[in-house]
Amino acid sequence: QVQLVESGGGLVQPGGSLTLSCTASGSISSIDDMGWYRQAPGKQRELVASVTSGNYTNYSDSVKGRFTISSDNAKNTVFLEMNSLKPEDTGTYYCAAKDLVSGIWDYWGQGTQVTVSS
Repeated sequence: QVQLVESGGGLVQPGGSLTLSCTASGSISSIDDMGWYRQAPGKQRELVASVTSGNYTNYSDSVKGRFTISSDNAKNTVFLEMNSLKPEDTGTYYCAAKDLVSGIWDYWGQGTQVTVSS
């Protein structure tokens, strides 16, 4: 099994920055890609950024140019640096990991709340 633990959420003003962290433990060798999803109130969960084991990154159009995903493989940690935050970035952010065999986002963290408001 894989455990994912997020940290770094909070309240920030529009235009501000936050960095989220997610540390993986357990069966690390089962993991392929890692990513960050977010879910706003009343909306479906969406993938905002992902990074492959080869460090290729992908972003949703809504965050491209403002968010940066990175990983520290030695510490089994992935980061999401969020800049120029907007009220519409508000939501619960979930760290997720894709299973190497199934190719499905099988592993999830508990979520961390990000609120962008003045």
